[in-house]
This record gives sequence, structure tokens and C-alpha cells, in this order.
Amino acid sequence: MKMTHAILVFAGIVLVSTIVLGDAYKKRNRRQGSITVTGLSEKNFTSDLIVWEGRFSANNYNLQSAFEILKSSKNKITKYLTDKGLASDSFLFTAVSTNELTEAIYGPEGEFQGRKFTGYELNQGVVISSSDVGKIEIISREITELLNLGVQLYSGEPRYYYTKLEELKIDMISIATENARLRAETIAENSGSNLGDLIDGKMGIFQIIGQYSGEDYSWGGTYNTSSKDKTATITMKLEYEVD
Repeated sequence: MKMTHAILVFAGIVLVSTIVLGDAYKKRNRRQGSITVTGLSEKNFTSDLIVWEGRFSANNYNLQSAFEILKSSKNKITKYLTDKGLASDSFLFTAVSTNELTEAIYGPEGEFQGRKFTGYELNQGVVISSSDVGKIEIISREITELLNLGVQLYSGEPRYYYTKLEELKIDMISIATENARLRAETIAENSGSNLGDLIDGKMGIFQIIGQYSGEDYSWGGTYNTSSKDKTATITMKLEYEVD
């Protein structure tokens, strides 16, 4: 009986010790609390690359004649651009596309009788890419001068890009992170707490809009290419321990 009693007492001591130690471990690893803050970085910048596209065409009943007309227009465009000071490697011509033109034939009572071949239409595009943004802007506005050379070029709107975007993004992430940390420190101080270790950090959507454009931000991210002067924004969401 004495042996049995001793065993029970020893088992009870072990059980109590286990519970106490386990509770102490939980308290040691349990976070006292946390705060989540969002930091913002916003920067204005000017595009350093412009891309501008145009399209021209030729029509003729004979395919070879249509091609010769298109080739003549291409040569005139090339001379026009080089005379404006553009290097030959700053623009390129796309492949020629060919379409057969037809028109509907109707009978005396308006019934459809088929289609009649009327000739060929050839289309070709020119793409200009340059870091000389100002020069290309001027050329895109003066391109109607080609009409005097017998070339009708349909011009698109220039698109603006920034070649150092990754460097800008990294710099902005750093600023947004610092902004979030300062906010967390202020909140902790005002609440009488101490800011602890960083628990989690998430980057928000990187947005680029035109300056003074009134564009809206989107959940999927906005990337403006129509404005030369742009504004980039990024957010960082951080969670810190507090005690």
C-alpha cells in the first residue's frame, strides 16, 4: 500500500509540473498583440522613351502595281524621317498585309448575286521608338506634311514609357516601408506600447497614372502610357508585434 501511495503521489507531481511548464511555454510564445499599418510612397516622373506608330496603304487592281505604290510611300516616309534627324535604327516597318477587295452584286430586283473583285489593298505600318521624346512629339504633330508628298499616313497617339521603372519601384518600396514603420512607432507610442518585431509585410499594387489626368486607380493596377508626365504610387502593408 505504501508503495502504491508513493507512486500515485509521484505521478501527481509529474502531472502538475507538466501543466505548469506547458502553461509557461505558451505564455512565453504567445504574442502580446500586434498592429497593422499601411505605408505609402508617391513619386512624379517624366517618361524617357516614346513609341509612335503610323500606318499607310495602297490600292490597285493589279497586285504588283499596288506593291510598287506602297514601296514608293515607304521610301518617302524613310526620307522624311531621316531628314528630320532620326537614325535609321530608331524606326522600323512592319510586314505588308494584303487584302482582296470585293463589292456586292445585286440583280434588277435587288437579289444578291455574288461579289465582284475590285482590286487589292496593301497595308504597312511604321513604328518609331526613341529616347528623344521631344523630337518625336514634334514629328508626330507635323506628319501631315507627308500629304504634300502624296503619302497619307494614319498616325496613332504616341505612347510614353520609363526605362528605369524597376529602379524607381525599388526606391518607392523602401520609402513606403519606412513610412509604414514610422506610423507603427507613432501608434505604439501613443498607446503606451513598445513596438516589437516585424511579423509580416505585403506589397500593394503598383500604380502609374498620368499627372493631373483624373484617372482612377484599379485593383489590378493601372499603367498609363498616354501621358508623358506620370505619377507612380505603391503601398506596403506591415504587421508588427507590440507589448
